[in-house]
Amino acid sequence: MNGDKLHSLYKENSIHGRYLNVGHLEAYIELNNSKNQWKVLGNSVKEIPIYGAKFGSGKTKILMWSQMHGNEATTTKGLLDFVNFLNGETIEAKSVLDAFNFFIIPILNPDGAEAYTRVNANQVDLNRDFQNLSQPESKLLMQIFTDFIPDYCFNLHDQRTIFSVGNTGKPATISFLAPSFNEEKTYDSSRLKSVQMIIKMNYILNRFIPEQIGRFDDAFNINCVGDTFQSNSVPTILIEAGHYQNDYDREQTRKYVFIALLSAFQDCNENVVAKSVLSEYLSIPQNNPNFFDIVYNNVKINYEKSDIITNFAVQFREELIDNNVIFTGYIAEIGSLENYFGHIEYDMEEKLYTDNYDNIPKLDQKANFSIDNKIKFVNGMIKK
Repeated sequence: MNGDKLHSLYKENSIHGRYLNVGHLEAYIELNNSKNQWKVLGNSVKEIPIYGAKFGSGKTKILMWSQMHGNEATTTKGLLDFVNFLNGETIEAKSVLDAFNFFIIPILNPDGAEAYTRVNANQVDLNRDFQNLSQPESKLLMQIFTDFIPDYCFNLHDQRTIFSVGNTGKPATISFLAPSFNEEKTYDSSRLKSVQMIIKMNYILNRFIPEQIGRFDDAFNINCVGDTFQSNSVPTILIEAGHYQNDYDREQTRKYVFIALLSAFQDCNENVVAKSVLSEYLSIPQNNPNFFDIVYNNVKINYEKSDIITNFAVQFREELIDNNVIFTGYIAEIGSLENYFGHIEYDMEEKLYTDNYDNIPKLDQKANFSIDNKIKFVNGMIKK
């Protein structure tokens, strides 16, 4: 299948950007005349409905959920694009639907999605609640897991712009993980099935984003949903949607989520896992948190009547304002910045830094400043 072409056909153009709540999902359901497919599975703390749908009649059962963290909507966009493909009534879609039985939950945390927060309305991180099961959203997913008895689980998230692929200086646009099921991080047959599925996705994605695919940290935490499901011997795959160059709306990244899902369900082979699969998986470089959004090198500051040449970095904070996600730049690091990268990098050529404060960059200060009293930066970017 041509993933690039298929995404252009099935991308849900009614949904765009970083902010996606249940209202957007309901509008999507209405627009696509698919009310008969989607069911209300339960409700959030604030009684907002949690929607789910089933697709396909195959013997291999796939449970997929997104927006467990409400401010992580990129995989939801890619997931709805994938649903459009499944509903496309093509030979390719029929082949997938004949092989698999999908249970899809686009927004598990509606309250967090509404408020654009990681946590739910009770300020609980649902991805740390799968032993206590203290929240209605966690209980619902566990009940579905128990009743549906999936053969595979897909746990879909966003990751911050701070991650690179190893030390390459390339952003981790997509990262994968076959979660651990014990402290020793053992690979049993179930976890190796997760690995095998990841290798399929990694192989196809490398055609589109070579050197921009990472492997997420596999430290064991039984409170996490992936570790819990993996410990129940159900192969679980974590997909983390990250940054692509100049793509803060993550419209490019959503395409790669779609292509990853598409490639996962082609030519399913549940035979014994090849011995080479684990080494191939472990060869995917691990994520490294060594990126800032913007780096400014060779900046002159006047400190205690002496000129000093330094560097500093800015990280954007995402803030929901009038139903739009606004990226506000704050100074996050000052110093050598050795072994760090910027998605945008400026060489200030030892020109003088000034601002409306003390003329010295300070941590957590908004990135509004001037260079040589000529070039003005607002929110970290050159004001035109």
